[in-house]
Amino acid sequence: MKTEMFSSIKVMQGVALSTAMSVATSMLMAAALAAPVNALAASAESADAATAAPSKPAKLHKKKVSAETTRKSSKVAKTASAQDDQTPARVESKRKRVSYMINAHGHRTAVHKVAFAPRPPSAGQVFGLHDTPDALALRSSVAYVVDQNTGESLFDKNSQAVVPIASITKLMTAMVVLDSKLPLTDQVEVTDEDRDYEKNTGSRLSVGSALSREDMLHIALMASENRAAAALSRYYPGGRPAFLQAMNAKAKQLGMNDTHFENPTGLTSQNVSSARDLVKMVNAAYQYPLIRKFSTDESYDVFTGKRTLAYRSTNALVRNPTWDIGLQKTGFINEAGECLVMQATIDNRPVVMVLLDSSGKYSRFADATRVRKWLDNGGADRITSADAGGSGT
Repeated sequence: MKTEMFSSIKVMQGVALSTAMSVATSMLMAAALAAPVNALAASAESADAATAAPSKPAKLHKKKVSAETTRKSSKVAKTASAQDDQTPARVESKRKRVSYMINAHGHRTAVHKVAFAPRPPSAGQVFGLHDTPDALALRSSVAYVVDQNTGESLFDKNSQAVVPIASITKLMTAMVVLDSKLPLTDQVEVTDEDRDYEKNTGSRLSVGSALSREDMLHIALMASENRAAAALSRYYPGGRPAFLQAMNAKAKQLGMNDTHFENPTGLTSQNVSSARDLVKMVNAAYQYPLIRKFSTDESYDVFTGKRTLAYRSTNALVRNPTWDIGLQKTGFINEAGECLVMQATIDNRPVVMVLLDSSGKYSRFADATRVRKWLDNGGADRITSADAGGSGT
């Protein structure tokens, strides 16, 4: 009888002990799991408090802000102010989202997630010009190469297609400026009217910058500085409207019947032309020594009245000593794709080359190199899109 009671008591004690240990273990696990959550909540509360009342410093951080931190804050403020001068204000802020992952070696690595939007299609892509085959497998949907001396067409791909031409426009801008015979030493100042409100592009020339008309023309041609071109048009007699009239009148005079200009910079899809018209424009611009010189310079420094800015050519080929380039201009907007026009001497023959709507940042230069190699290898036979199996031009 005593043995049975003793056994029952021991069983009850064992059950109680087991239950107590289970409860204790559960409490310890709950506390461990709750710690990160509490820490996260505390961190969020701290961030909210810092956002809501930035003027009250936390009691736990009594250390004074270091001089280095002060300098960094001041530098950030100045940078933000300078950027505000060059780009329109935007309501939304840029957010950088960061996630973490553990690699095979146990090290924590930050992975930055950024927003990505595909580039809108160019006019050539919309109208299927890239589907036209050609013997040189160019990435440009429009290509036209002619002998400058004879006018003979050497390579022809969609040369009659009328497409946006982006900053190729600035060759016409330069001719109208020089035709005006206005003093090149006159000061031209950038104002809010010279900002790009259509594409919202920025510029290194902040509002208030002042340069001579010659320097404005120089960086507009060599570095495709948009505000320089815009400012030049505003200082024309009669202002920008009269300048645009002069651009279109000049195009008509040159027989550029497929061409129309809506602004002096090219930052609009409404500035359109054909490759055949652009050959006429390049030949006309080639008659201006300043356009030849400024467009082919590798670099140029200007003083804006506030600081000195160092500009470089947008065409990498002018820095290549194996090229003999007499005039050039690049251009790009989404609707136009990557564009390039050049006068160059290849295999002792002066040629005019027009490459429009090239897909890829450097593809226009690669296409120019392909054309040059073809000419160097004796590619004297005329090639058209019809020869390559296309519908012809």
